Amino acid sequence: MKNTYFNLIDQSFYFPQEGFDLREGSLSFHGISIKYLIDKYGTPFRFIYLPKIGDQIKKARNLFNRAIKKHNYKGAYHFCYCTKCNHFSHVVSEALKHNVNLETSSSFDIDLILNLYNEGKLDKKRIIVNNGYKTDSYLKKIIGLYDMGFENVLIVLDSKNELERLLKLNGKHKIKIGLRMAINEEAQSSYYTSRLGIRQSEIVEFYENHIKGVDKLEFKMLHFFVDSGIKDSLYYWGEFQKALQLYIDLKKHCKSLDAFNLGGGFPIRNNLGFEYDYEYMISEIVKNIKEACVNEKVPEPDIYTEFGKYTVGESGAIIFQVLEQKLQNDTENWYLVDNSLMNTIPDSWSIHEKFILLPINKWYNEYSRANIGGISCDHSDYYNSEDFNQEVMLPTYKNNEKEPLYLGFFHTGAYQDAISGYGGIKHCLIPSPKHVIIDRDEAGNIIDYVYRNEQSAEDMFRILGYENE
Repeated sequence: MKNTYFNLIDQSFYFPQEGFDLREGSLSFHGISIKYLIDKYGTPFRFIYLPKIGDQIKKARNLFNRAIKKHNYKGAYHFCYCTKCNHFSHVVSEALKHNVNLETSSSFDIDLILNLYNEGKLDKKRIIVNNGYKTDSYLKKIIGLYDMGFENVLIVLDSKNELERLLKLNGKHKIKIGLRMAINEEAQSSYYTSRLGIRQSEIVEFYENHIKGVDKLEFKMLHFFVDSGIKDSLYYWGEFQKALQLYIDLKKHCKSLDAFNLGGGFPIRNNLGFEYDYEYMISEIVKNIKEACVNEKVPEPDIYTEFGKYTVGESGAIIFQVLEQKLQNDTENWYLVDNSLMNTIPDSWSIHEKFILLPINKWYNEYSRANIGGISCDHSDYYNSEDFNQEVMLPTYKNNEKEPLYLGFFHTGAYQDAISGYGGIKHCLIPSPKHVIIDRDEAGNIIDYVYRNEQSAEDMFRILGYENE
């Protein structure tokens, strides 16, 4: 009996499973033949399966609304899409078809909002939550939205000094604001407290002394975010309870406060054995907020989430051809693919992120351990992080076979393009800085000039596909 790759997967996991199946011995993704795409487009290529975005949005909304009904919760639920996870026009446009609200992270995000408004894809009633550090440029553009008549723009202050600068820049509007609570990181983190947000112990005093009674401010939201995600762990529930208690304390001081923002953090499937009880976690979140508010006799807040990776991560994949296999010692076999893994899935080497790795063909070949290497000359251009071992299990094949082996990394739809600098875009749409050249002439005098100016919004949106809409 052959120990085929199919036998390995079938015995180790439930297969087929959501999104993955075999058609005539080759992998399909949500009913689409990957081999068909390879034959049509060649490799390497990445793709986004847009319907998955809507599926994720509907799932989260349905589960929150069911939990709200189950616990007789008085507040509403608001789904926000984090634009920083994937800024491409086709992705954001697909999310907006499902009536999501938007969360921004930097100054150029406001240009994106205006672009979408001019294209008729959102109106001035859309909720827009402004996160991230607020440079003066960012604040001016947010105030510009108020000037245009946007009704539900909410600035979440990330530090106390942002308030003073906001008040200096704002001339006439009553600005809706929120406060972000700094959380303590998990024990294994490189630092104890997040650089993001305001210390929990200072927020009530900050509200009392600097926000309360200011005519041009309306305090609406408390925001917190746990970087490791929404998990059923002592750490997550501990930070959640601290934020919830702070919300209740603030609510007793401020009638206008009515929004509790959980931030992002829903995980996505990064292996075939992935298990996460979304329904249980959402029910517990709603239940805990309800019980705490009832006990303290304060109204239940509207619940906000800012899901980015959860929204778009499972929609993406990148497909490679194995160019050659190299046995580098008695046991270590390398499969070399036709691009750089560092460039295409940078999270795999920068933060050791896992993705679902599957062969497209040769499922009925025997399997063996392998390392996957990119074609760059960098030592770090490899992938070998899987549940089986530090090496991955893949079908065996011979270098001279007529049909090459094809591999797919799935659920890569969030962050990979921005982190790798696709076409020149960057994480959070933070532009590349000016590039200055410094030299000396023959007399030793300094010569300096700007080789390249800072990227403009137009440069980025051209890359992201908005100019051609």
